[in-house]
Amino acid sequence: MLGILALDTAFPRIPGDVGGAGTFGFAVRIATVRGATVDVTVHGPRDSLLPEFISAGQALAAQGCDGIVTTCGFLVRWQRQLAEALPVPVMTSALLQVPTVARVLPRGRVVGIVTYSVGDLTPDVLDGAGVDRATPVAGVDPAGAFAHTIREGAATLDTALMSADTVAAARALVGANRDVGAIVLECANMPPYAAAVRCAVGLPVFDAAQAFAWFHAGLAGYDRADLW
Repeated sequence: MLGILALDTAFPRIPGDVGGAGTFGFAVRIATVRGATVDVTVHGPRDSLLPEFISAGQALAAQGCDGIVTTCGFLVRWQRQLAEALPVPVMTSALLQVPTVARVLPRGRVVGIVTYSVGDLTPDVLDGAGVDRATPVAGVDPAGAFAHTIREGAATLDTALMSADTVAAARALVGANRDVGAIVLECANMPPYAAAVRCAVGLPVFDAAQAFAWFHAGLAGYDRADLW
């Protein structure tokens, strides 16, 4: 069973979202870290929250989870601390894929990142993921539907607008960086829009749901019927 540490948010989590019901084809257990809003986790990160994430992760492990992931890519800043503190493996963020994706691309191609917040993808966040600080990055419009929904909450989710904002950021990324050969979506709320991004820019796209399914497969074993 996969444990998911979730931020304290107020918007619907649809299938594909790491915190959404039905996103994964295996058992998960979700623990919301109370008080860990987007504002205090992403925009004004407080180290005082780290013990709360550790405590929630320990509880998930005690409940039988054999690995822990999170619903916020920016929590990679605490990847080392969480991995050291918890008794099971931890994968905090889709950003942990970036160094691997960078290594598999053809000569002259680089990996780029699409993020919820460019301004908060600071060197300490990139360092936590082992990401080269020179990696090209683009973010969704901070005044757009995606950013407003994630930060302020919403009773309903306009998936068309969420997708359009994500696609626009990806187009801006590749428009400004013609050597981008693949994209990693930082935000764990972006996987539902990965296919639209792939179609729009014609590049491989990697996201958190995909990464965490791979992580779980190593922990729990593949269903061989899905492989051969």
